[in-house]
Amino acid sequence: MRIKVGIAGARGLNNIDGFRAIPGVTVEALCDLNEELLEEQSRCFNIPKRYRVFEDMLASDIDAVVISTPMQCHVPQALLALEAGKHVFSEVTAGVTLDELWWLMETVEKSGKVYMMAENCCYLPSNQIILAMVRQGLFGEVYFGEGEYLHDIKHRVWYEDGTPTWRKYWHLGKRGAFYPTHSLGPVMQWFGDDHIRQVISAGCGWHTASELRQEDTSVTLCLMESGKLIKLRVDCLSNRPPNNLWYTLQGTNGCYEAPRDYMSGTHRIWLKGMDESSEKAVWRNLDEFSSFLPERYRQATEEQKAAGHGGSDFFIVQDFIDAITLGVKPAIDVYAACEWTAVALLSELSITNGGRAIDMPRFRKGTAVKDQILKI
Repeated sequence: MRIKVGIAGARGLNNIDGFRAIPGVTVEALCDLNEELLEEQSRCFNIPKRYRVFEDMLASDIDAVVISTPMQCHVPQALLALEAGKHVFSEVTAGVTLDELWWLMETVEKSGKVYMMAENCCYLPSNQIILAMVRQGLFGEVYFGEGEYLHDIKHRVWYEDGTPTWRKYWHLGKRGAFYPTHSLGPVMQWFGDDHIRQVISAGCGWHTASELRQEDTSVTLCLMESGKLIKLRVDCLSNRPPNNLWYTLQGTNGCYEAPRDYMSGTHRIWLKGMDESSEKAVWRNLDEFSSFLPERYRQATEEQKAAGHGGSDFFIVQDFIDAITLGVKPAIDVYAACEWTAVALLSELSITNGGRAIDMPRFRKGTAVKDQILKI
């Protein structure tokens, strides 16, 4: 089965090598408003068809669309694509308002097409090892997890001519955990079938860039339906080196901690029974548990690894294509995409209401309009 892919957003080509590593999949089209960039990237990546109008690309014979445009465009473009009969692979976050999330969920259900959110942090090899260990019960019952996204992006607020970029409004013009899915996604997968019940968020105030609405640091608690807890920290303003990939997990039989320096630090594991007591416990290196890395990662070809991040940028694309060709459930389907994204929107409501707990709507298949309730 041949799958022809079109990409919206000439700056978002990080998955192109992943698509090209799959037999029968071709990247046929690229769309961007910036004609100069469009031409440059099309030539660089040898993409034959070029479009400046998104609807024109949808009118072509492509089968699937990658949405790598600014986040406020994700849902409008996803809806157009789904209604045109195209499968959708969307960058994060899924949308920017709660209404958009309901529209997205309903349109995916009506269209019968595949929608998958491209939360690539779930596919990092270390996070895949932890997921496998969780599923095999090595941590016992997991009940607490953390994720942090620390990335100074102040320099991305303005174009060179001094006009504001979209990030001034949709990233740093928002309060709370405006960009939670990199931190939240892997932890949510470790928590299995659990769902978020309430969101509580607080900020530290304005210290670095008081002209922006976003506070230097926001901390968000996700209270789960099971009574368990996830803690998130988002900080895109503080003057510090980036650390986008920090996680912890605590279970009844052990724990995991990612390094503060993700690229060169040591991932640490401790499991009950490894030492005489927890007071005499010695951390083990995650490398000792490499046998839990999924087989497909261990057997990855050089071409698959070259797609990025040890093969993770290939396997996320492979799962999207498998959902199309094999009819399997998308790895990060529209319901997960909406719930994870809604954390950002509820966080803003919580922080602007003095840290009030905000109930998570039920993003489930077939939810009627009358049941699409947000409680304040």
